[in-house]
Amino acid sequence: MNHLPELEAALATARRAAQAASDMAMRYFRSELEVERKADASPVTEADRRCERIIQDHILADFPDHAIYGEEYGRRGDSHCLWLVDPIDGTRSFIRGLPFWSVQIALMVDGELVVGVSAAPAFGETAWAARGQGAWIDGQAVRASQVASLEEADVSFGNLRSLAGSPGWAWVGDIVKRAARSRGYGDFYSYHRLADGSQDLVIESDVNILDIAALSVIVTEAGARISDLDGAPIGLETGSILAAPPALHQALLSSRHD
Repeated sequence: MNHLPELEAALATARRAAQAASDMAMRYFRSELEVERKADASPVTEADRRCERIIQDHILADFPDHAIYGEEYGRRGDSHCLWLVDPIDGTRSFIRGLPFWSVQIALMVDGELVVGVSAAPAFGETAWAARGQGAWIDGQAVRASQVASLEEADVSFGNLRSLAGSPGWAWVGDIVKRAARSRGYGDFYSYHRLADGSQDLVIESDVNILDIAALSVIVTEAGARISDLDGAPIGLETGSILAAPPALHQALLSSRHD
């Protein structure tokens, strides 16, 4: 996948799959839903399953030899090209009629994330990126801010549960105290805003790769830096996020390790 035409084909497939899944999800959104609980107690609906099947069908029609790892149906296939799919990221919001949910599709090649699409149909917004081709939201190229100082930064927190009982909680408290503004946007939204420069910092815990694979490609191509909270690159085992413009990202990593 080192050639741009191949990346462009993969991105086109991801965008088509995301649109088809978005159309299906919107049929269910704000309707009467039967909610089940998975083994980890997280909710799932028929919308999640149908959307994942639609995405699988699109990917395998164009790339039959690729592997897919999805939120609802797990992993199928064995290939150095692995598609990462969360058909409705933010199912709790989806169930409650809130627009903070999205369709997440990413492509990882030999462990490197190279394509990402994040479609938020209830918001009327889709972001996408491919390695070396920049980041886009609804056809407009976007860039992250150049904010380097925490005192100038707008920060969004998510899923702070695991940090609340850890030594890192004092570090989070210092960020809240010093940042220009703190918010708690849901799921995709803070990453889209980081990519378009209207927000400067995202901190999350309790995430998995399917939540943030596509978003990590988008914010990276927008010029931001993204890692886990210890500075490790995004990979299949990632469980936390620190995303910000490069200078701010480095400053926060340094302060966390002091």
